[in-house]
Amino acid sequence: MGHQEEEEGGEEYLFKIVLIGDSAVGKSNLLSRFARNEFDSQSKATIGVEFQTQAVEIDGKEVKAQIWDTAGQERFRAVTSAYYRGAVGALIVYDITRRTSFDSVKRWLEELSMHCDTAVARMLVGNKCDLENIRDISVEEGKNFAEEEGLFFMETSALDSTNVQTAFEIVIREIYNNVSRKVLNSDAYKAELSINRVTLVKDGANSSKGGLMGSCCS
Repeated sequence: MGHQEEEEGGEEYLFKIVLIGDSAVGKSNLLSRFARNEFDSQSKATIGVEFQTQAVEIDGKEVKAQIWDTAGQERFRAVTSAYYRGAVGALIVYDITRRTSFDSVKRWLEELSMHCDTAVARMLVGNKCDLENIRDISVEEGKNFAEEEGLFFMETSALDSTNVQTAFEIVIREIYNNVSRKVLNSDAYKAELSINRVTLVKDGANSSKGGLMGSCCS
C-alpha cells in the first residue's frame, strides 16, 4: 500500500544517515526541525536511539532518508556499532557557543571512520548560530577544520530554521551522487545491502562533488 506511489517513478532509495556529536548540541532539535518543522525548547536528552524517515525529491526521484539520533553521552556508547551500521551519511554536530563540543568533533570523526565505509557523506554542522552574541567558535575556524578533514560545512539554527533543510539535503544529494557514480556499487557493498542501507543502487548521471558550503552567520 505505502509503495504504490513509488511504482510509477520506478526505484526507491533509502539512505541511512546518523547524527553524531556531544550531548546538548541540538541533534534532536535539528532532526525535528527537518522532519516535522518543530522546535522544542524543553526537549530532554535522547534516551537510547530513535530515527525518523523523511522523503526528499532529487532529480525527480523520491529519496528517503532514515535519520538516526542518539544521545552523545558516554553511557550510551554501547549502541555505537548497531547505530553506525549501514550509515551512508553523517552530520557531525557541535554547538558554536561551546568549545568542548567543537573539540570533540575529531573523536566523533574517528569513531565514524572506525565503524563506517570511507564513502560516507560527512558534514560538519555548527548549530545554534542564532546565539551569535555568545559565539565561541568562529565561522572561519569551523570552515578551516572542515576543509582540513574534507567535510562539507554549514552553520545552522534549529531554533530559527536557518540552513537546517539545506544541511540535510546536501548530505542526501551527496549520497545520491555517490550512488549514481557507483562509488558504493562494489560487490562487497552490495553484499551488505539491507533495509538500513541503500535499498537500490541504480545508474544515474555523474555529478561532480558538491564542495564546502558557507555558513548562515558570516
